[in-house]
Amino acid sequence: MTTQRANPIRVLVAKPGLDGHDRGAKVIARALRDAGMEVIYTGIRQTPRMVVQAAAQEDVSVLGLSILSGAHMELLPEIMRLLGEQGMDDVLVVLGGIVPEEDRETLSRIGVSAVFGPGTSTNDIIDYINTHASD
Repeated sequence: MTTQRANPIRVLVAKPGLDGHDRGAKVIARALRDAGMEVIYTGIRQTPRMVVQAAAQEDVSVLGLSILSGAHMELLPEIMRLLGEQGMDDVLVVLGGIVPEEDRETLSRIGVSAVFGPGTSTNDIIDYINTHASD
C-alpha cells in the first residue's frame, strides 16, 4: 500500500542527445502524471546543460532520462557532473532505454539510481520512484 505524500513528487522527463524517438518518454510521463506526480517533459534533443538547467528551474526531486541512441555513456557522466555542480546530488536519477548490462555498474557508480529497459512495467517505475524519491 502506497502512503499519500503531502506534496506530489516533481519529475523532469528528458530526452538528451540526438535521439528523436520520444513515444516511450511520453508514455512514462503520462503514467507518472496519472499516478499523481507532477511531470515536466522537456521534449527531444536536449543537451546535458539544458536538462540540468530545467531540473534546477523546476526544482524536481526526480530526473527521468530516456536514451535510445546508445549515447548514455557519453551523456550521463556530463549530466551527473552538472547536477553535482548545481548542488543537486539529492535528485534521484533514473534512466530508461537500451542499456547494455556491462554499462549498468558504471552508471550506478556515477549516481544513476536505476535503469529501466524496454518492456519494464510502468507500475514498476512508479513504485520505484515512490519508494526512492525524497520529499
